[in-house]
Amino acid sequence: MRSGIRRGISHLGRLLPGPRDYQELRTSWAADLTAGVTVAVVALPLALAFGVASGVGAGAGLVTAVVAGVAAAVLGGSHLQVSGPTGAMAVVLLPIVAQQGAGAVAAIAVLAGVIVVLAGVLGLGRLLTYLPWPVVEGFTLGIAVVIAAQQVPVALGVPTPDGTNASLVAVRAVVRSMDSGDIAVVGLLVLAIALMTGLAAVHRSIPAALLAVGAVTALAELARLDVARIGALPRSLPAPSLPDLSQSGALLSAAVAVAALAALESLLSARVADGMTDHERHDSDRELVGQGLANVASGLFGGLPATGALARTAVNVRSGARTRVASVSHALVLAVMMAALSGVVGRVPLVALAGVLLVTAARMVDRHAVTAVLRSTRTDALVLVLTAGATIVLDLVRAVEIGIVVAVVVALVRLSRTAQVVDDTASVLEVSHPQEHELLRRHVLVYRIDGPLFFAATTRFLREFAAVADVRVVVLRLANVAMLDASGAKAVAQIVGELQDRHVGVVLKVANADHTRLLRAVGALQGLEQRGQVLTDLRAALEVARELAVRPTSAAVAAAPAGAATVPVARCRVAAAEA
Repeated sequence: MRSGIRRGISHLGRLLPGPRDYQELRTSWAADLTAGVTVAVVALPLALAFGVASGVGAGAGLVTAVVAGVAAAVLGGSHLQVSGPTGAMAVVLLPIVAQQGAGAVAAIAVLAGVIVVLAGVLGLGRLLTYLPWPVVEGFTLGIAVVIAAQQVPVALGVPTPDGTNASLVAVRAVVRSMDSGDIAVVGLLVLAIALMTGLAAVHRSIPAALLAVGAVTALAELARLDVARIGALPRSLPAPSLPDLSQSGALLSAAVAVAALAALESLLSARVADGMTDHERHDSDRELVGQGLANVASGLFGGLPATGALARTAVNVRSGARTRVASVSHALVLAVMMAALSGVVGRVPLVALAGVLLVTAARMVDRHAVTAVLRSTRTDALVLVLTAGATIVLDLVRAVEIGIVVAVVVALVRLSRTAQVVDDTASVLEVSHPQEHELLRRHVLVYRIDGPLFFAATTRFLREFAAVADVRVVVLRLANVAMLDASGAKAVAQIVGELQDRHVGVVLKVANADHTRLLRAVGALQGLEQRGQVLTDLRAALEVARELAVRPTSAAVAAAPAGAATVPVARCRVAAAEA
């Protein structure tokens, strides 16, 4: 009891910030501050763009980048993670805003944050690290397509058609643009995309997104183009207040979806950051707690749900960041920009942000990784395609659920195929009883079961034994069974019952105590243990088999006791045929 309490206290203590988070600050503060400024320059247009893409507004995106950026940096489990609004979260929020209204987003952020904190406290962080690679790549590909589709109406200068599916809305916008498209808007879009791609090709340290937005804004101002603008922005953070949680029951399903995405994207981003540096690895559970509290804080200030942002985290690492001060300073620099440049930023054309998001969506997709998955196996390619398709057609959370289910089913099928029933008769009897080898071979069969014997493999197991030749004794070697569940144990019981009905003696050679207990629980050992036909030593098992084999056939097996698990031969063969 006391040891459990101590472990619990130790776990909770590990989730809290401490001096160890800033051990390198004395030598790295200059690099951290430089990295923070660099990330802020990159993050400003993205925060504005994702705020607009979510349907809440650019101001909410900026508030989220500041508040959640500071909270996640101080409280999270990664030293280098940069958090804020992201494209994936914007994809989830847009239909929620359409159904619940923009006012519900702050409440959803708070509820989702509480859920993520609980997941971290309960130690669920490591579970999300087992997400299959094809699911991750399919998820990312689908998000990129949805983000790009959401920008089509703004990019073509047409009003956004009705609808909640981004792809269908994009198609309708293209059709509408054929009659009422705005050439000036399309020209600004082309300029933004050209500058972003061209400047990035010159050197990756150039703040291409910020320069592209600045150039498009300057051109629109000089030419006095009548295009949609961001509009008024807050000059400071709003006062914190508790959002309306009276309808939390109606918002709970949305909050769960947001929490799942926040946890998933944050841990994936932190894992990528770990691979880019030799720095201390992130703590998954603490990262969940930090991201959850960051979402709560963002909701209290009227912001959006936030996650770890992969692109900004990568910029932070490449800029030389070593401690959390870099992520904190990025958020503080954004707050200064909010106070000093809100009037100028409000004049930015929305099409400039659409161009930034279109390029961002294209860069999200790792073409080499997607190609590698598609070329790996048909089943992995299927998982990727299904996950991406479900992301585009349905929503992100359902897409991940579908991808995981398909991946698990595929893994179980593959695992079940590794289970084998091997005829060991010749080799075992020749070594153990060389003088009586030919005699025993006519009356004894020795089978070795290799690999996992669980519910997905039981049909094949039963089929293997449905055609066992008429012999006097069958020895089942179960020592190499890697995994056994109740279904597998029941299959063993069925085989034992069938062989006994055919007056064939059965000897089981087992080595795993847990497997023995499970076999006993389902009735597979009933009668055999009493007759001494369950052994842990192979030589002893073969000696019992020899004694049974040399007896008259009628006495080779005693009648099974009442209540023993037996299955008629016909039923077993029918089951095998139907499978």
